[in-house]
Amino acid sequence: MHLPNFPVVSRLAPTPSGFLHLGNAINFTLTWLLTRQAGGTLHLRIDDLDRARFRPAYLDNIFRTLEWLGLDYDHGPTGPDDFERYFSQRHFLADYEAVLQAAQQAHPAVFYACRCSRSELARLALPDGRYPGTCQHQPLPLTTPNTAWRAHVPTPTPVHFPDGLQGPVSLRLDESLGDFVVRKKDGAAAYQVASVVDDVSLGTTLIVRGLDLLPSTAAQLWLTQYLPGQESFAATQFAHHGLVLNAAGQKLSKSTQAGEQRGVMDEVGTPQVVYQAVAQLLALPAAAGESLGMLLAGVEAASKAR
Repeated sequence: MHLPNFPVVSRLAPTPSGFLHLGNAINFTLTWLLTRQAGGTLHLRIDDLDRARFRPAYLDNIFRTLEWLGLDYDHGPTGPDDFERYFSQRHFLADYEAVLQAAQQAHPAVFYACRCSRSELARLALPDGRYPGTCQHQPLPLTTPNTAWRAHVPTPTPVHFPDGLQGPVSLRLDESLGDFVVRKKDGAAAYQVASVVDDVSLGTTLIVRGLDLLPSTAAQLWLTQYLPGQESFAATQFAHHGLVLNAAGQKLSKSTQAGEQRGVMDEVGTPQVVYQAVAQLLALPAAAGESLGMLLAGVEAASKAR
């Protein structure tokens, strides 16, 4: 584990599209630990671009889960009403669109309009099983209604970056993600763009994510060179942690929760289960998982022992 030795600004970035599960709680606790150990600044940044799956109960669950875990933050909404009034991504749609328009004008060959879904692109897989991820239809004007914009990822596009938990990371973006959406069919910015713009706005220097988001990290690092004013994102440091799996060996997700489950608080009952999982993830002594304070002490001891 390589703990940060630079000025740390990080963020908790939950989505109110379902009740938060154990994997979310582990990620938030780990982010909090690394930020607090470094004496850094922590933001709460709630990503609510997906308003189709948004529910007030999911938003409320975010604040209740953070309180249950004992995690504080330095900047961000104090509760659901404050979030809706001042912090929702709906208030920043014009900012995202301005970045997209500037990007398209500066790099017209990178972006194209496409009606294909990801599953339709997947059906274009090459005979050897690789995923080209590139639309092979005739390009459409970017002004075509009900049409998404994609960023064209050339073949090959290797992306390399150091990772605080995994060491050096290298992957082929063209094979792992392909041509990804930057502007959705409804005209709103897609996750990869909004996330970069939000992180640059916050001055984020450290992002803690699960291993399942490695392709998204690669996409954002590659994309930032084409987003005017967002180039500083390329200096962001990352720490990708292992995933929590269910009994069937599947990664936990909001969409696979049982109908009666209302998130990690119902799932495990006590925050000590989360602390113990984080201690195991960081290879700390088992006693470090007894409380949040002991977790922090364990991380600080590990830092001094480097």
